[in-house]
This record gives sequence, C-alpha cells and structure tokens, in this order.
Amino acid sequence: MAKSFKDLLELAKTRGPKKVSVAVAEDKDVLSAVKVATESKIAEPILVGSKEKILDIAREIDFDLSNIEIIHEEDKVLACRIATELVSSGKADVLMKGLIDTSIIMKQVLDSEIGLRTGNVISHVAVFDVPTYHKVFIVTDAAMNIAPDLNQKKEIIENAVVLARSLDIEMPKVAVLAAKEKVSPKMEATVHAKELADMNKAGEIRDCLVDGPFALDNAISKESAILKGINSEVAGDADILLAPNIDAGNVLYKCLSFLANAKSAGLVVGTKAPIVLTSRADNEEAKLNSIALAVLMASK
Repeated sequence: MAKSFKDLLELAKTRGPKKVSVAVAEDKDVLSAVKVATESKIAEPILVGSKEKILDIAREIDFDLSNIEIIHEEDKVLACRIATELVSSGKADVLMKGLIDTSIIMKQVLDSEIGLRTGNVISHVAVFDVPTYHKVFIVTDAAMNIAPDLNQKKEIIENAVVLARSLDIEMPKVAVLAAKEKVSPKMEATVHAKELADMNKAGEIRDCLVDGPFALDNAISKESAILKGINSEVAGDADILLAPNIDAGNVLYKCLSFLANAKSAGLVVGTKAPIVLTSRADNEEAKLNSIALAVLMASK
C-alpha cells in the first residue's frame, strides 16, 4: 500500500519508462517536471510545440534534449491534434497538457477521428497525500462531470478503481460522499450512495468495496464512524472518495491543496490512455506526480 507520493514514484520507476506526448510543450513548469521524469527513467517524452521556445526553456532549466524527439508546430490547436494523434495511434502511452487551455486539448481528445474516447464516461481523478491520513487516496470527480446521474457515478467509480488497482490497491474501498450518513429521499446524493452500494453487493460494480452514504468525517475517520455507530469496512479507511457533484468535489480538492497543504496529482481517465491535465496553478511537483500516476496507469 502506497503511503506517499515517494512510494508511487518508486513504483513508477519499476514500471517505466512510458512514452509521454506533451501538447504545446513550451511551458517551464511542464518541462521541469518532464525533465525529472526523464532523468528518473519514468518517461520518454515527445515534445510537440514551438521548437525554438522549447529549446530556450530547456537551456534555462539545463534539460538536455539531444536524444528527445521534438515535433515543431507553432499553431497550438494543431500541436494538440498531433500530440493526441501520437497517443491514439499507439506511438505514445500518455497525453500531457502543456501551455494550452483544457477546452482546446479536450476537443482533440473527443474528436471522433483521432481522439481517445472509449464510450465510457470521461472523468477526473485526483490523488492526494496528506500527513493527516494513513495512505494516499483518490478524490473523484472534481473537474469533468457537473452533476452525474446514477449510471455516470457508477462509471466514475469504475474509472477510479482502474487507477487504484494500477497503484497496487487490489480491492479499493470506495466511500460515496454526501452531507449525512442516513438515506433521505430529499437528498439525492444519499439515495445514489445507497443504490451504488447495492449495485456493488449485486456484482454490478466489481473489483472494489462500495459503501455509503458517508459524510466526509466518517469516510476518513474510524473514530468518527464508531462514535456514529457506523459499522463498515470502508469507514475510516477509504481509498476513493466519490463526490456527489462537481461543486463538492472541487471544493474538497481545493481545500486539500490550499488549506491542508496536500501533495496532489491529477489525471483524466475513461479514455484510451491516461491524460495528464494539470492546472497552471499546479507546481512542478504536482505535474511530476501526475506523470508518475499516468505511467503506472499506462503500465496496466
């Protein structure tokens, strides 16, 4: 069981390197993370974008690109298209966003001709490492699906389970979050939680343990669960926290990042290959952690 990103980086070294196609690669933080991933033998990058700008940044950060493929393309939309096509054609294992808006790269990902759609729900998974919890854990979905219905939540869980299993969590524990632990017809999140737990018991959601509804405290604190009389294998030991909607997921994500000083990584999954889709506010470490996650997922 990985207790920190240090553990996950070590695991990625044993599974890598994987080819990482970077769209619009002329970004200092992105190239700094790619440099460390390359030197750690986690990644073999293919850099798509303005060759001149990429080389200028590489000189600034002392990144030797003599053995690294650079595909010159000044047009950012075309650079995203080329980078996506490298992954859909099997020439690369992972797609990574560089200096480009998410909406532009996602348009290429969703393109029926060269994109990475599988027919599944595409969702965002964030992995967190916080000193107050005994292991790394996943939060989903904080960035893609606004108000998922029951079936979309089922697929969001399945996407997160694929990632968890690639991190060597063989039977991930999924806590379905709501504002309270009791089912109330007035609160759809609690009803969905009970239905998802029942689907898991019936074998419709596999390779994991799903339970809920849980308020956040009893999902992550055994003491809180005991005080509230909750008897569950998942309570206090969750590997995956399923948010009821994007508002709750996004607030939790940003609270962990900015108030709890958590280390984090993020991927878009449910596609043919993992996508490293970090935000401009994410630092070099978060981008490196995300590359490691993607490499682990691609290796499975």
